[in-house]
Amino acid sequence: MNLRTSIMLLCFLVTGLAKAEITLPKIFSNEMVLQREANVLLYGWADPNEEFTIYTSWNDATVVVKTGNNAKWEVTVETPKAGGPFQILFKGKTNEITLKDVLIGEVWLCSGQSNMEWSANSKIANKDVEIANANYPTIRLFSVAKRTSKYPQEDVSGSWVTCSPESMQDFSAVAYFFARRVQEELNIPIGIIDNAWGASSAEVWTPESVFKAHPELVESHKKIVPNKWVTAEKSSLYNGMIAPLTKFKIGGALWYQGESNTANAENYQKLFTNMITSWRTAWQDDFPFYYVQIAPFKYDDEFSGGIIRDQQLRTLSLKNTGMAMTSDICTVENIHPLNKQDVGLRLANIALKNHYNLLQDQEVYGPLYASSEITGNQIIINFNHADGLYNKGKKLNLFEISNEKGQWFAAKARIKNGAVIVSSKEVKNPKAVRYAWRSTDIGTLFNAVGLPASTFISE
Repeated sequence: MNLRTSIMLLCFLVTGLAKAEITLPKIFSNEMVLQREANVLLYGWADPNEEFTIYTSWNDATVVVKTGNNAKWEVTVETPKAGGPFQILFKGKTNEITLKDVLIGEVWLCSGQSNMEWSANSKIANKDVEIANANYPTIRLFSVAKRTSKYPQEDVSGSWVTCSPESMQDFSAVAYFFARRVQEELNIPIGIIDNAWGASSAEVWTPESVFKAHPELVESHKKIVPNKWVTAEKSSLYNGMIAPLTKFKIGGALWYQGESNTANAENYQKLFTNMITSWRTAWQDDFPFYYVQIAPFKYDDEFSGGIIRDQQLRTLSLKNTGMAMTSDICTVENIHPLNKQDVGLRLANIALKNHYNLLQDQEVYGPLYASSEITGNQIIINFNHADGLYNKGKKLNLFEISNEKGQWFAAKARIKNGAVIVSSKEVKNPKAVRYAWRSTDIGTLFNAVGLPASTFISE
């Protein structure tokens, strides 16, 4: 037997032994959080047709699992209300795995582009104080390593860690502030999965099935200009970073993205709605999906930012969604607003009210366009979430109305009986109205709790 043959045989034997061992996806590790009061799927790999046991300490129960011919296994376990720490013991023919310090609570997946990826170390408001105070033993963090793929994968790289000043500072700041606020109210463990990539378009987070069903989105995607920070290839981040997690039970998802879709802004609602629906289909769960409306910024196009904001507003028609407005906590000079605290807070308050049935006496939205009525040369605009509607500036501006030819003109606006009435000397027969439509428009219309009105167009 020559040296090459010996090496090949050794590799074969090592590989064979490795396959015989129980193996877990990286999302299962020490310090993890499992979704409470749920049928949670445990899964992984082992030797084909191997029989082994799984012990869960929260119910002192042991289940027998048998691997299929494909070397894969899975089993469903029930989780309690909340608590921990617990242990999970996997005991097979050739190895044992013990997962320690496992908590049961709420798990949220956080995704999008750089504003979601942005960490305290990337520079946020009050950075040093926030890092120093980030000591929350029952908040656990999982950072998904960046990975692209042409085909859906089964695993990601990463591990769960306890929230501390050391681990928080390079983690998504928005996700951290969300978790901190939710835990403040629920007083249970919170698990946060950071799964974002700066400069990414929504297309890369959307599975191929969506584009097969909607070829117009394929054409729209051609408008996306490739950049140096991330691939623009459709579905590539979904395949590499989302698909591997779709068996892992989550309580909901957070999203902060849209800046990289200003080139094809007019199709964003359709793309975004189908992306959300496809994720829910993959998880087999209509979980809550809450997202951030992008802030005003000096984009290359005068109106693309406003169009995206309106498209995000329209996405609220999809059930079990929510949107946090941020036009009041930004500067048009910086695409990465430093105030991530309020972004996380606003997302958390939406979740606490809509999903956890708390804060029922608290308003969590800014004014949202509801309807409009044309009366002579005036348009009367009605809003939801408009109690205490007021103008924060000297003048209520950024409203425009259009004529029969579709031409837009600046309008005078005033608040009356909780509605906004607009008109223009240039338009005798108005047809439509819009608000804060330019990319850089920072509106001055707020409700009583100080949340800003969303960009909208009535047509």
